[in-house]
Amino acid sequence: MTDTAPPGSAAPQVPGHDPNRAGTAYGLLAYGLWGLFPLYFHLLPPAGPLEILAHRILWTLLVCGGLIAAGRNLDWVRKVFNRPRNVALVTVASLVLALNWVVYVAAVAAHNVTEASLGYFLNPLVTVALGVVVLRERLRRLQWLAVGIGCVAALYLTVDFGRPPWVAITLALSFATYGLMKNRIGARLTAAQSLTSETLALAPMAVGILAVLAARGSTTFTSDAPWHPALLAISGPVTALPLLLFGAAARRVPLVTVGLLQFITPVLQLLCGVLLLGEHLGLSRWVGFGMVWLALVALTVDSVRSARSRSRPVPEPAGMPG
Repeated sequence: MTDTAPPGSAAPQVPGHDPNRAGTAYGLLAYGLWGLFPLYFHLLPPAGPLEILAHRILWTLLVCGGLIAAGRNLDWVRKVFNRPRNVALVTVASLVLALNWVVYVAAVAAHNVTEASLGYFLNPLVTVALGVVVLRERLRRLQWLAVGIGCVAALYLTVDFGRPPWVAITLALSFATYGLMKNRIGARLTAAQSLTSETLALAPMAVGILAVLAARGSTTFTSDAPWHPALLAISGPVTALPLLLFGAAARRVPLVTVGLLQFITPVLQLLCGVLLLGEHLGLSRWVGFGMVWLALVALTVDSVRSARSRSRPVPEPAGMPG
């Protein structure tokens, strides 16, 4: 989900306009909309997860394709699809994104929103772990502490569930891997261009899914018209809008702010599951979530400290002329 400019880079200045405040507002809207996703996907049955995935891919491609066509800039297509390395990275990113989407929708359909929210709480910790394993990054002490607490929390929740929390683990791993692929591609694409390339790569699979469902007579698109078809069709703007808002936020606010805002999504998802969709979370499960939150506190404190140290001016050596 990268944009052309990295988080915290300068946005165009307008007199009387505070880009940081505007970026924070965009970020709040983006993460708030993502946090309300359970309520939207809860409305889509009787469509199954694969049918919802296929419609989400195709309608999102249509929305993003329209935005790209309006901009009349297609040079990026050649940059992405003329290099085998970029094609491979986009393909992998697309596949793990599709996995993330279908598992999340299946979790909502199975009334398992709370475990899905756990996956997005775990995502920052998994991202840090991938940085160590894949990118050979070195962790600071608080980062090690956060990862350690996260591992203990995962073991505790495995015992509490009586099985590994596969939904949470799959969502965290798939989205962290998606972020890693985006890191490899670089910040050369806008949010709309990035999502267009990914949904374009997934379009043949989406068409195939719908063709198989139609051949079996199990497609639901024409049922309960016009509401059910309309709900499936708006999966395009529902997917694209928060992503575009996130892209606008990431160009205007520091990376630490983006990192803090991201916790809005799983908090809202957890509240949707417990308060609005009637899911039960026992005391032992709250303890496991609390351990994850403790790890995230450590990770957040480390991020804030690191950002502050980078922003301090470096003093000139004593005796330097001028």
